[in-house]
Amino acid sequence: MRTNISENEATAVNSKSNPEYNKKLDIIKKHKLTKADLSWFLKNIYLSRKTDDAEITMKKQNKAFFQISGAGHEGILSATAKVLKPKHDYFIPYYRDRALVLGLGHSVYEQLCQANGNTGDTASHGRQMPAHWGNVNLNIVSKSSCTGTQFLQAVGIAEAGLHLKKMKLKDSPVYNDREIVYVSCGDGTTSQGEFWEGLTTACVNKLPVLFMVEDNGYAISTPTWVQTPGGSISKALANFPGLKIFVCDGNCPIESYDTMVEVEKYLRAGNGPVLVHASVTRPYSHSLSDDHGYYRTKDDLADEHYRDVFNSFPRFLTGTGLFTTDEVKAHLDEATKEVRDAMNRALETAWPDKSTYKDHLYSDIDPTSSEFDTAPQFSGKEDIPLATAINMTLKSEIKKNPLMMVFGEDVADFTEVEKYENPDLKGKGGVFKVTHGVQKAAKAGQVFNSPLAEANIIGRAIGMAMRGLKPVVEIQFFDYIWTAYMQLKNEMATTRYRSGGDFKCPMVVRVPIGGYLRGGAMYHSQSGESLFTHNPGIRVVYPSNAQDAIGLLRTAIRCDDPVMFLEHKHLYYQGYNRSADPGEEYMIPFGKARVVKEGKSATIVAWGALVQKSVEAAKELEKEGHSIEILDARTIAPFDFEAVFKSLKKTHRLLICHEEHKTSGFAGEIAARVNEEAFETLDAPILRVCSEDTHVAYCPDLEEVILPQTNNVVDALRKLLAY
Repeated sequence: MRTNISENEATAVNSKSNPEYNKKLDIIKKHKLTKADLSWFLKNIYLSRKTDDAEITMKKQNKAFFQISGAGHEGILSATAKVLKPKHDYFIPYYRDRALVLGLGHSVYEQLCQANGNTGDTASHGRQMPAHWGNVNLNIVSKSSCTGTQFLQAVGIAEAGLHLKKMKLKDSPVYNDREIVYVSCGDGTTSQGEFWEGLTTACVNKLPVLFMVEDNGYAISTPTWVQTPGGSISKALANFPGLKIFVCDGNCPIESYDTMVEVEKYLRAGNGPVLVHASVTRPYSHSLSDDHGYYRTKDDLADEHYRDVFNSFPRFLTGTGLFTTDEVKAHLDEATKEVRDAMNRALETAWPDKSTYKDHLYSDIDPTSSEFDTAPQFSGKEDIPLATAINMTLKSEIKKNPLMMVFGEDVADFTEVEKYENPDLKGKGGVFKVTHGVQKAAKAGQVFNSPLAEANIIGRAIGMAMRGLKPVVEIQFFDYIWTAYMQLKNEMATTRYRSGGDFKCPMVVRVPIGGYLRGGAMYHSQSGESLFTHNPGIRVVYPSNAQDAIGLLRTAIRCDDPVMFLEHKHLYYQGYNRSADPGEEYMIPFGKARVVKEGKSATIVAWGALVQKSVEAAKELEKEGHSIEILDARTIAPFDFEAVFKSLKKTHRLLICHEEHKTSGFAGEIAARVNEEAFETLDAPILRVCSEDTHVAYCPDLEEVILPQTNNVVDALRKLLAY
């Protein structure tokens, strides 16, 4: 057996004395892998492991503040990096994917800078823990700490690519021919519902998504068999329609490479999604916060040590004579030196300036600016209801913007577009008819129905937005938005900030909200806007009339931030809040309250349904000689505190009215800010009119007591004025 071979002779080795290696040698021959290829695998494995070790050292020295390793996963990941294409394909890798990211071109220095939290961190610019990968130049999409959210985003990225391919637009985001979207997880995350939602949508739509499951046998301390039917995700999914499954020994980069070549061929041919189930090891504990010696036996760990790619791959190379022991050691020494030098350099790199702590929270395109302040050009009668105003705006904007995508539950008129030719069918267009006809106004594929799954809608929209599209999606009822709250709070709101501005998430989430439906009960009457104002990075908009709905929605669509656009169901078709058409360029800046009515006796701040109830209450007080100023907030985040302060200089009394519960409602935030910044303008305590702190009951008489009514506003005003 030869112990030293040339670059092109890696296929010539015969290993009859080592039959267990024959399969690997046959693969080397099949793919004509050279010694340089094998060296690349070995070095990438060593670099990844030694980078893990460097982070552990830094953590012990208090120069890194968290560590979670990719140890044991390097075989399948090095093979994947060898096959897929950085800058061409897209990647959402999870925290064990260090070897993949290194193989794609992310440097050891950049990774150790992230461990230290300094300015050399190109993944998050000091904002995220180590092993939270991202690199805009390599198409490595910023990943959060959340387990499972990435799958729907990967689906959205793939959908965006296919849309861009179909549109063939000039000056649009790039689509790369036959691109693949890679997304990964450990065995534990396959228990997340969004993993299954992502698989379902990818299979139904035949998307080029590679679902990589790196199965190291444990989700922290919980074995795979406890949470996965049959103890194997590939067995559990064996008959999943539209999904091609590959199983491989992820401890061996050679066998993994063979698998990944087939995976790439299948995906680039447009056959639909693939799941790769790779068996790997976890020789280190889950993280430095864990000690797997508490729950894993010595025999188990010894077996892992033997199978660990860090040990088994060099053993194969020397056992077959492909490499000498000295050559293997030289690779290890080279990797060790490179990592040591990178660590020293990383520790000398400066931390971000403290003044940058709010950078990239929002876009530089400021929706509060005069750029979004355009005068109305009215036409027609003042008979457009709020729902129709939104519908008109959606139609107008989607005609102008081929990158705009409108989807959600039942938002399309028809799934089968040929039904437009049937005169007996009117089409759905949303449960409140707000999106009726938007599909017909758009180009093919811009408007479509989603599965009955709120996280599915938001997660896909996030992926599309990060890719350069403009999703304007609908959650059918605010009451059911909570399954999407993880995507909204931890993903949509944080994308720009956590990537240091490298990725962004400009999207609009339209949501019917609120009660006063008589029979809406607790699951069709909820309010909760304050739960979104508490999330930095999100704009929260809440129009009370048709004209504002048009101006604010157009601003939401054209701005560059994620926007929650809350539409009160009770206000959709009222007569008192209608408008003429203000024109197709009409916009209203965010953070600018509307003076509904001027007055001197007291100020009411309200939004949504409470604006009209405040108007009605003010009329009652006018009969008693009082004049009440009413401010419609219009946007809750940003909120126009300056308008409140200005009004209080005249009235010196403040009443805040909203439909949300009193406890922890946004009125409390307004009251606190007024107390801190304008206390001396007050001549009376700040009062609130809000929903009772209970759920909305079905019985109309109970609903009337629970939700704030005009008489509640009247009583509060009288109390305020009598102080």
